[in-house]
Amino acid sequence: MQILVVDDDLLAGEMTTAVLEDLGYKVFQAENAVEAMEVLNQQPDIELIVSDLNMPMISGIEFYRELKEQGSKLPFILLTGDEPEKILAEEPGLDACVMKDFSMQESLPAAIRTVMSASPSCS
Repeated sequence: MQILVVDDDLLAGEMTTAVLEDLGYKVFQAENAVEAMEVLNQQPDIELIVSDLNMPMISGIEFYRELKEQGSKLPFILLTGDEPEKILAEEPGLDACVMKDFSMQESLPAAIRTVMSASPSCS
C-alpha cells in the first residue's frame, strides 16, 4: 500500500515514514498541503493520507476539508499533539486521529488497520 505523509517538521515526517516503511508500506512525503496535492496528482496509487494537524499556511484539518470538497474518498489519518478525541468530535468525518507521541509506533499501525478495513475502496 502507498501512503502519503504530510508534515512540516522534517524530523517528525521522517519518523512517521520510518514507522510506516518498517511495516512494508511505500511512503511519499510532503512538507505541506500544497506539496501534498502535487504528490497526489503525480501518484494516483496513493491509498491513504497521514497528515500532521499543526502546519503553517494550511492545517491538517483544512487540508482534509479541501480534499473532501474536491470529492476525495481517500482515508485520512490526522496526527496531533493535542487531544485526539476533541479533534474527532469537531471533525467527525475524519477516519482517525492519532496522538503524535512515543506510542505512535503502535497506535499508528493500529489506526491504519482499522481505517483500511472500514474503507469501502479497500474491501
